[in-house]
Amino acid sequence: MAEHVIIGAGSIGTNVARLLVERGESVRIVTRSGSGPAHPLVERVAADASDPLRMTQLSRGAKVIYHCANPTSYTLWERLLPPLQTSVIAAAKANDAVLALTGSLYAYGPQPGGRMDERTPMAATGRKGRLRKRMWEQALGAGIRTVEVRGSDYIGKDAVGIYSMLIEPAWEKGRAAWITGHLDMPHTFTFNGDMATTLVALAQDERAWGRAWHVPSAPAVTIRELARRCAVAAGRPPVKLVQLPRFAMRTAGLVVPIAREMAEMDYQWYAPFHMDATETADTFGLTATDLDAAIRDQVALAAA
Repeated sequence: MAEHVIIGAGSIGTNVARLLVERGESVRIVTRSGSGPAHPLVERVAADASDPLRMTQLSRGAKVIYHCANPTSYTLWERLLPPLQTSVIAAAKANDAVLALTGSLYAYGPQPGGRMDERTPMAATGRKGRLRKRMWEQALGAGIRTVEVRGSDYIGKDAVGIYSMLIEPAWEKGRAAWITGHLDMPHTFTFNGDMATTLVALAQDERAWGRAWHVPSAPAVTIRELARRCAVAAGRPPVKLVQLPRFAMRTAGLVVPIAREMAEMDYQWYAPFHMDATETADTFGLTATDLDAAIRDQVALAAA
């Protein structure tokens, strides 16, 4: 019987599992493929996490359920995320487990000055932001102990983001990195290891339950500065960055579904985007990993 059940074995789920087993606690990771880190204290189970009966069974005896799953494509969100949310809520309720949710900043929508703290109202107007808002409200209204931890775009080992999707492929192919965003707008990046640390800490602290918190993250930097630091960490020449016109993705979105979904969220990249986690840091004594250390965690290993 596992003390902790984790849904998803991406960079967040895997980091959460590693933190827990380092403490000697048993973990069950649930994915469709049965993937996850190999460790004597980790049980990997292949199952459909959107099946409430199956998830309730797999979560029996668990103290915490960590929902770390996220569809790889925006086009799948409306179809896959609501059943997953309903399932993990049902499992937490049936087993009296804490439900710890991996969240994002999407529910806030565009904010004046691009600044968001833990008290910022959820004011999203886009489909994906409204979906995130509904899902959190669903968890809050379910009569369970729950917490949502929100982070910005990830950096760190195995993180999916600017580096893995744009900078590293440009190096490998010897070409420029085509960026769908303003190169010189400050943007907060969250170390995926800090997301895992915050999830684990807040899931086990009753002061956190019943509201959303932010992951302590390094000060915002521009995409241009991030790329420069990646080059230093990798010991490689700086990659050439080419800023695509904003209309390009929006025009493509008229016929390409994924382009349309990306264009909906482009406000994050064409204006300042600052996530403030002061309240989380002060309440729980958490600190952000230095950005260069987070970059080395991803870039140096990828370049090796």
